[in-house]
Amino acid sequence: MKRHLISAADLSREDAIEILDTAAELASVSSRPIRKLPTLRGRTVVNLFYEDSTRTRTSFEAAAKRLSADVINFSAKGSSVAKGESLKDTALTLEAMGADAIVIRHGASGAPHRLAEWVTGSVINAGDGTHEHPTQALLDAFTIRQRLGGPQQDGDGHRGTGLDGLRVTIVGDVLHSRVARSDVLLLSTLGAEVTLVAPPTLMPYAVSTWPCEISYDLDRELPKSDVVMMLRVQRERMTAAYFPTVREYRRRYGLDVGRMALMPSRAIVMHPGPMNRGVEIAADVADSSRSTIVEQVGNGVTARMAVLYLMLGGAEENS
Repeated sequence: MKRHLISAADLSREDAIEILDTAAELASVSSRPIRKLPTLRGRTVVNLFYEDSTRTRTSFEAAAKRLSADVINFSAKGSSVAKGESLKDTALTLEAMGADAIVIRHGASGAPHRLAEWVTGSVINAGDGTHEHPTQALLDAFTIRQRLGGPQQDGDGHRGTGLDGLRVTIVGDVLHSRVARSDVLLLSTLGAEVTLVAPPTLMPYAVSTWPCEISYDLDRELPKSDVVMMLRVQRERMTAAYFPTVREYRRRYGLDVGRMALMPSRAIVMHPGPMNRGVEIAADVADSSRSTIVEQVGNGVTARMAVLYLMLGGAEENS
């Protein structure tokens, strides 16, 4: 693996398979009475979060601690950042503390890329602006593989991904979603066929250059989908009226029980969270047996353990 994980595009097919395979091996740790491995003992992981987060920050913290790393949680609120300290100065401070890896979430797209220029340790993007969120894509791929994964070796004996040929439909606020971009890049790398469904106003500019299909008709795509991933409507990022009303959005692009019935019997429903219940997804759907939303949270720890292990420990052990 590369030293940094800034974008899902940083991962080759082989890199992604290695992470998923490692996550599968590490998943067994969660069922042990003592959920710890000594792999990263003596290493320091800093969670540098400029935006509020519950799932991602605690997930990275749990992942690092299960690998016996020391963890420093650095929040912009109540720190020198609130006094005007720049990202570069904060990075140099963390560098002086001996950070081996910095996990950063920042409101500005591109912030992790700049941070990687200033530190010698590894940088992991935990979400930057509306750009990317690569570890969310990894945990999504891991969850799909667990539920629906096909052969991990193709007919010619080549290494398979378990996702080859699966049809994934991503629905909703693509424009403001860093998850959507990372999922499209990673899932297509792993051989899945991805389709984006959204109102025209919520499709990004130049989305035609992404490795996926585009549709505006959810009901037409559902019968063809193995996976339906609903995206949160990010009203806090909206500076204009992107759709007439919430009711109209729900009618056209919300997933309720009636729409779920259009999906193939083995198809699953995903959501990166947090959810707007009753907007993009109905409560009955979110809580159904076909939903993987709770599994995604648990798999987030496992997938991030795999990333930290391979970036900070696995490479040395394998060399």
